Amino acid sequence: MSAPIEGLKESCATRLFEMKTDLLLRQTRLRLPAFSAGRIEISAIEKGGSDRRFYRVRCSTEQSLILVKYNLEREENRHYVRIAEFLAQRGIRSPKVYFHDPEEGLIWIEDLGETDLFSFVDDDWLTRRALYHSALDEVAKLHQLPETEWNDLRGNMPPEFTAALYQWEQNYFFENCLGRVFQFDNSTLSELSSLPALREIAEELASLPRVLVHRDFQSQNIIVRKGQAYLIDFQGMRPGLAEYDLASLLFDPYVRLTAAEREELFSYYLERRGLRANPPGLRERLRFCAMQRLMQALGAYGFLGLAKGNRQFLRHVPAALASLRSVVAEEAELRPLGAALAYLPLNVAVG
Repeated sequence: MSAPIEGLKESCATRLFEMKTDLLLRQTRLRLPAFSAGRIEISAIEKGGSDRRFYRVRCSTEQSLILVKYNLEREENRHYVRIAEFLAQRGIRSPKVYFHDPEEGLIWIEDLGETDLFSFVDDDWLTRRALYHSALDEVAKLHQLPETEWNDLRGNMPPEFTAALYQWEQNYFFENCLGRVFQFDNSTLSELSSLPALREIAEELASLPRVLVHRDFQSQNIIVRKGQAYLIDFQGMRPGLAEYDLASLLFDPYVRLTAAEREELFSYYLERRGLRANPPGLRERLRFCAMQRLMQALGAYGFLGLAKGNRQFLRHVPAALASLRSVVAEEAELRPLGAALAYLPLNVAVG
């Protein structure tokens, strides 16, 4: 009986997809009549762990755009258009917004193609370095904006980085990575998450002056078009530390950078910002931000992989865990956490 039932499920799923795409096509013709004069094709784009749905709408081989359907209940999704307009006004490369229907949760944006920075992971360093430089150029523009320019954007951004948010990232890691993935018992989780150094790091980072940060500045959120980097998935943009964005790229679990490559990119960013070769405290802040970012990523992999059933995210746990080990090992007051991480296996069942 299983084969007919499975066939029926597939048939129903196909029909539902066809109904959904028919509706989206009608919306496109209504909102963008100039674009939709001819025959339109629409195809779903699988992208990350977002609750948004992406579709490529193509009118011809030369003409296409991306249609985004977002969850109306999640406030962060509503920020995308306002932030995109803000970036465009300041010459920071990002997709153009063609139309926004806030009542339906639909956004039609420029199609920048399918090639992201991650696509070049196997290329030689000479090629990749130029693309990383381009990405750092764009995020440096963002970090250099004075608060007077982005203060009015506060109502269209998620809450800024505070000690509470940094501690949330830490707890997200303990609960969803160490708890879900590696099945630490509650007593051990409580002991490790209560280390005074973790709270002190969160408070120290929160006490520093903030700039505007992308929040998810990693290789799959940077599109490469004609050799130039474009920022995407920036709806989580908020006031925070520039080092957090820098750590997101340099300690990206999706791409293994060598120590020399990481150092070269770090130096390039400092030069781009006009900073001294080794500003006091910057390397320590970068290390702390790398710890925070890796904890957040590992927590997300555990949550998406096990709580949400998207197990493909678990394959990124080993790389992120290896980086977190090296970062934590440099902090003497986190020795108990470092010891616990040292015994974890760097392989996780994905199937």
